[in-house]
Amino acid sequence: MNPPVAVCGIDTGVGKSIVSGLLARHLLERGTSAVTLKLVQTGCAGKSEDILLHRRLMGSGWLPADEQGLTCPYCFPLPASPHLAAEQAGAAIDPAKLDHAADSLAAQFDQLIVEGAGGLLVPLTRSLLLLDYLQARNWPLLLVTTPRLGSINHTLLCLEAIKLRQMRLLGLVYNLHGSHPPEIVRDSLRVFRDALGRYGFPDKIVLMPDLQESRAVNWDVLLNAAC
Repeated sequence: MNPPVAVCGIDTGVGKSIVSGLLARHLLERGTSAVTLKLVQTGCAGKSEDILLHRRLMGSGWLPADEQGLTCPYCFPLPASPHLAAEQAGAAIDPAKLDHAADSLAAQFDQLIVEGAGGLLVPLTRSLLLLDYLQARNWPLLLVTTPRLGSINHTLLCLEAIKLRQMRLLGLVYNLHGSHPPEIVRDSLRVFRDALGRYGFPDKIVLMPDLQESRAVNWDVLLNAAC
């Protein structure tokens, strides 16, 4: 069994769910038993929209583990930070419940892909950040970034935080979906490569094109680093 991989983003809406689903599909296609876990979903009632997206991309359908609630331990209707969404629902996120879900899934599958919520420093509770939780679990991280305006700042701040906590970064996924000026796409990629070297992280960046071309993504560049 390989260690779980945590798919995190520099911000919300950068493509974490698509990366998680495509990564799991790649593993399934090469014969590895894989599943995804969404730690917390907000802005959703009933079945987790992100887990449904994962399963659609994986081509697996709704799984028994999904029905048991293991793959999304917390789902709240308010589209807000997890700590506030939980409070507004009269609940609180218990790290022990997240641990139970992750450990149960890891025992059933060869590879667990864990999708975070929002950006790296989003609060799960008033005293626990997402990165606090991931650091305690000692999971290797995969960081999703984009060429959109502000991404350089957000990406470098994330790398600074990961380095400060001496956590393991497998690499970056550079999500090129959408329309971006080519000079910004090229320059941001150059900045990200320079930053990985400066912080002492592996110089591993995979480019994620549109979904129609998703099978061309070389996920093994990152997966081999996780082993």
